[in-house]
Amino acid sequence: MEILEKIFGSSSDLTALQMSARAFLIFILTLFFLRLSGRRSLGHRSAFDLCITVLLGAVLSRAIVGASPMLPTLCAGATLVILHRVIAFACRESNYLDDIINGSARTLVYQGKIDRRQMRAGLITDADLFEAVQKKIGKKDLSNIEKVILERNGELTVIPLAPGSSR
Repeated sequence: MEILEKIFGSSSDLTALQMSARAFLIFILTLFFLRLSGRRSLGHRSAFDLCITVLLGAVLSRAIVGASPMLPTLCAGATLVILHRVIAFACRESNYLDDIINGSARTLVYQGKIDRRQMRAGLITDADLFEAVQKKIGKKDLSNIEKVILERNGELTVIPLAPGSSR
């Protein structure tokens, strides 16, 4: 125990070497925690998934600088990871809970017509919409657009009309 205290320190009066040792340990444990929380915490970037990233960083950084005791801080980090996994599992099992936690996709444009109610609900401006359309088809024109969907992670998916299709 005494050797661990020499390496990592036990108060906020840490040497550069102790803080570096803490940073090394926290980096390894954070990597482990993020792997444990699952790939979705790194890929989806929904509000739910962003929570684990932000909170884990905020909590574990306190252990590096000695603002909080190391072991309780690591326990708090582990609790966040376990909570994320439990909620993710529950969302996988329940579409209702999944919609509450992660939201649902919104169709902003259907067959070239803008749904203003969905635009307002998704806080999407015309500029946001036309920028996404321009990126997909090269022009700001909805006449050749089948759908624009505001995905749960905030991305806009533009689906053009199939070639040769007409309305």
